[in-house]
Amino acid sequence: MSDATRPHRTAAVIPAAGRGVRLGPGAPKALRALGGTPMLIHAVRAMARSRAVALVVVVAPPDGAAEVRHLLDEHALPDRTEIVVVPGGETRQESVRAGLDALPSDITSVLIHDAARPLVPVDTVDSVVEAVRDGAPAVVPALALADTVKEVEPGRPGEPEPVVATPERARLRAVQTPQGFDRATLVRAHEEIAVAGEGATDDAGMVERLGVTVVVVPGHEEAFKVTRPLDLVLAEAVLARRRATDAY
Repeated sequence: MSDATRPHRTAAVIPAAGRGVRLGPGAPKALRALGGTPMLIHAVRAMARSRAVALVVVVAPPDGAAEVRHLLDEHALPDRTEIVVVPGGETRQESVRAGLDALPSDITSVLIHDAARPLVPVDTVDSVVEAVRDGAPAVVPALALADTVKEVEPGRPGEPEPVVATPERARLRAVQTPQGFDRATLVRAHEEIAVAGEGATDDAGMVERLGVTVVVVPGHEEAFKVTRPLDLVLAEAVLARRRATDAY
C-alpha cells in the first residue's frame, strides 16, 4: 500500500517525565492537582477527546512508569482511545524519542503535547490533526502576541539588561501544543538533529533545522502552559467556568 493510500492514524505523545521546578518543590508538575485531578489526566483527556486520536502514549519519569500507569487506571478515560505508558529519559528530547519508539507501525501522524497544557480545547487538537492530514509535514498552534517583545543581551538575574532589538510584533507568534507532524518527518528530525545540554524543548524547531517548512494554525488562549503558581490559579478559574457551563 502506498503512502498516498494508507489510512491516516494519529497518536499523541505526552512527555511527562519533568520535575517542574518553577512550580516549587513537591510532586512533578504533571502530577500536580488541577480541580482535584492531576494535570496529566486533564492532558490525556484533552488528547483523547479528539476522535482523530487513536492512541495516547504517556512518557513517564524513568523510574515512575508503574506509578503513572496506576494513576491513569484510577481515572475515567475515553474507552475508544488506547493509552500506553513508557519510561522516559533524562531530557525531554530523549523522552519524546522513547514515545516515538513505542508507536505501532500503522501510525502515520504524531501529536506532541505538553502535560503542562491541560486545558487545550478539542477544536485546537482537531485543527492541528487536519492540517497534517492535508499535507503539512509540521504544524504548530500559536497566538499573536499582546505584548511588545524586546531582544536583550542577557545579564545576571535581577540586573538591568541592554536592549539590542525590537522585533516586529506582527510577525511573531507564541507557540503552543499539541504540535503535529508527519511521523516520518518527526522521526527523521530526532535521528538527525543532535541537541546539546537540555535537549530540544520544541520539536517543531528540530524539524525546521531539517529545512522542512513548519506551518502555524490558530491556537487558543486556554491552551496556556501551567508553569508558575499564578498559572495554576488561572487554570483553576478556567476549569471552574467550564464545569459551571457543562463544557467539561
